[in-house]
Order: sequence, then structure tokens, then C-alpha cells
Amino acid sequence: MQLYNTFSRELEEFAPINGKKVTLYTCGPTVYRDIHIGNLRTYMTTDILRRVLKANEYDVTAVMNITDVGHFRFSKDSNKVIDPVVAESQKMGITPLQLSKIYTDKFLTDAKKLNMLDADVLPKASEHIEEIIEVIKVLIDKGYAYVTGGNVYFKVDKFKDYGKLSGNTLDKMDQLLEAVRVSVETDKKDSADFALWKKAEDRVMSWDSPWGMGVPGWHIECSVMSMKYLGVALDIHAGGEDLVFPHHEDEIAQSEAFTGEKFVKYWVHTSFLSVEEEKMSRSRGNVFILSDVIDKGFNPLAFRYLTFQTHYRAKMNFTWEALDAAATALKKLYDLAGKLPEGEGYADKYEVEFLHVLNQDLNMPKALAIMWEMLRSNAPEENKAAALMRMDEVLGLKIFEISSKMNDIPEEVITLSDERDRLRAEGRFMLADQLRHRIEGMGYELLDGKKDGKKEGTKIIRKI
Repeated sequence: MQLYNTFSRELEEFAPINGKKVTLYTCGPTVYRDIHIGNLRTYMTTDILRRVLKANEYDVTAVMNITDVGHFRFSKDSNKVIDPVVAESQKMGITPLQLSKIYTDKFLTDAKKLNMLDADVLPKASEHIEEIIEVIKVLIDKGYAYVTGGNVYFKVDKFKDYGKLSGNTLDKMDQLLEAVRVSVETDKKDSADFALWKKAEDRVMSWDSPWGMGVPGWHIECSVMSMKYLGVALDIHAGGEDLVFPHHEDEIAQSEAFTGEKFVKYWVHTSFLSVEEEKMSRSRGNVFILSDVIDKGFNPLAFRYLTFQTHYRAKMNFTWEALDAAATALKKLYDLAGKLPEGEGYADKYEVEFLHVLNQDLNMPKALAIMWEMLRSNAPEENKAAALMRMDEVLGLKIFEISSKMNDIPEEVITLSDERDRLRAEGRFMLADQLRHRIEGMGYELLDGKKDGKKEGTKIIRKI
């Protein structure tokens, strides 16, 4: 199995630190608003990675954090660095933890609708303050961090390997910091230094520490939680490519300064998702969430299928037309699966090639192509069914679960469809249309088929 490692910028043969056991950490959502489909695409990469590792008989322990405090960003309105969890909760008149609970639950609901595997551990930053404080103390004692005005900063120039992941080495930092939004803090010794602990300007969400009331920095949270649940050296750390710098770069610096060991062996990053070839932006009104997909009548799994058509390291362009085409392909897949007999067997050529391309850096577009090639082949139908079931353990499209439901049409719906056919034959089209709408409201579609110009009969399909 090969994975592209952001750190080495090369495809590497995957070799876990501890035999067949794999530790996987994913930077999860910051829970102060709905998670958009670009973020969901990133989490889909982790889901596929876990499924492929399982197909290769690895024992994976997966951790995904929930950032419910400490994700600072610059606010143009106030000209200050703010924590968006606190800011948004104040707008809504609820506590930050109440807000984060709402959006954590929404994220987990979206993940379930997309059939993502549950993380083995889903730690929250707010529940690990004591551990964070203890790690910061060690970094101060080692001379990697300093206290000033109630804040604690990491001394970037003390960590000589800084910039190895992103390429933003210390000699490039001055230029880089002009191109990114930086805090307006004036108490740092160097503009490149980053916060481990922030003095709380108010008491809405803060904790006591040796340096006064405050909150942890965003970067230190991930280091502490990943090390607590997976150990000081991780096999894989995953996330979106927007996190390479500064978040993951800072994670490496503080983690390795703390332990004296290599933090992560393989870094896996998913590329951006654009909409109609434009960057997603709330000002443009093109930031979509999963409920937007559902409200337009699409099965969430159609979006899952759509993400498979672009390699995770390639920029994905989302359009509603592309989603519609993906939904059509998915319906066809369910329809074909519903016609396959139950059986046992092995589609040697196709299954071997399917796993082979997945093992080439999770090549999902090629894996889909192989699946379709198998379904169109002359392989025994029983073998196709058995192979497709095994393939779906990676695809996660619920192929046989949904196809069986599509073919299980209640007697009431069949009766209404027959009555509609009779009304149409009598030319009573208004009443026939009323029955169609009633059937659609029950969750079914009617396809009026013809053969050689003659009516062949109405096909009833359960909506997916």
C-alpha cells in the first residue's frame, strides 16, 4: 500500500510503526456553525483511508478531535483576534459549550447520513484543559515557550526543523506573515511565535492556569489529544490542505519539542473543494452544507459518490449538474445490484485490481471504474454480487441495503400505480397526475416505460 506523504512530497510504501496496528488522527471540525461540504469531503478521505486500511487487514485506531475552544481568527469588525465559538455563542445568547454541542451533534448527524465510520475517540478540547496545561509547563521548562502578559507563546526560532512540512522555513517567515492574517498582539518576542495559552479578555469561556485565566491555543489542543489517545508517535495525521500551515506545522514543532521524538510518520491532506470553479465564500453565497443537498432532493450518498470521482489530492469542483449525474449513476448502481442473485464467489480479476488501485494512494476514480467494468462484464452473476458486497465495504454506499428497499414496494403503492395506469388509459390525466403526486409524497418515483412505441408499463422506484 502506498500513500502520498505531504512531509516527503513523495509516494511512500506504507509501513506502520507497530506491525499491523495503525494510529490515525484527523483534525475535526470547529463547532460554531454548520460544516460545509468542502470540510465533509476532507472527512470522507479519512473514512475511505480507514476502510482501505481495514481491507488490507490493518487494525486501525481512529481519533478525530472536536475544536470547541481556542480556534482564534482575525475579526475585521473588531480588529481583534477572537474565538469564533465564543463570538457566535454571544450572538445567539447561549453558552459556548451549548453552541458547540448543537453543532457537534449536527456534524455527527451529517457524518452518519454520509455513512462515515464513527471515530473510536471523539475528544473535545474543552475536556482536556488540565493535560494541555501540563504540556505547556514542560515546554516552558525546556525553554521552548515563554510567558508574557498572561499569554504563553512557543518560540519558533528555538525549533530548528520548523517549516519542514510546509516549506515555510524561518528564513521565509517575514515574507509569509505579510501574506496571511496575523494576530495584532504586541507582546510576542517574534512575530512568528504562536500562542499556546491566551489570556482571557472576558470570563465567558476561560480556565485557571499558572499564568492566569485563559484558554488554550488551537494548535496545542491537537498535539495533546492525539498524544493522549494514540501515543507520542502517530502513523497517520490527516486533514485539509489548508491546515498544512500553520496548524500542522505548529503541531510538529510543539509535539516534537515536548517528546524529543518524531511526531507523525505520514501526513495525508485533502485538496480544496470549489463551487462552479470559484472558491467557496459566504460573501459569494456559494457555501453549501449537507442539508442544502438534501433539500434539493438528493440522497446524501450521491454526494459521497460524487467525491469518489475526484482523487483526494486533486481540487474538486462541485456543481449541481455533477451531483445530479452522480445521483443518476448511483440509482443505476442500486438498480443493477437489486437484480443480482444472492451468491458466493470471487471476481478474481476485478477484486484484485480494485484493491490494487486503492492501494495506490486511494485512487477512488479508478476503483469506481473497475467496479462498473465488473458489473458490465460476463462474470457469473453470483460472483458479481459477492464481489460488489466486498467492494462496498470500502465504498460505503449501502448498495445492497438500499437496492433491496428499492425493490420492496408496498402493496398500497402498487395498487395506486395500477389505478393511475387505468386513469391514464381512460384519458383522465388530471386524476392520474393527482395519484402520481400522492405516490411521490410516499417516497416513490414512477417511470412510464415504452417499447417499440407501445406502453410497456410503469416502473415503481423507491426514492433514495
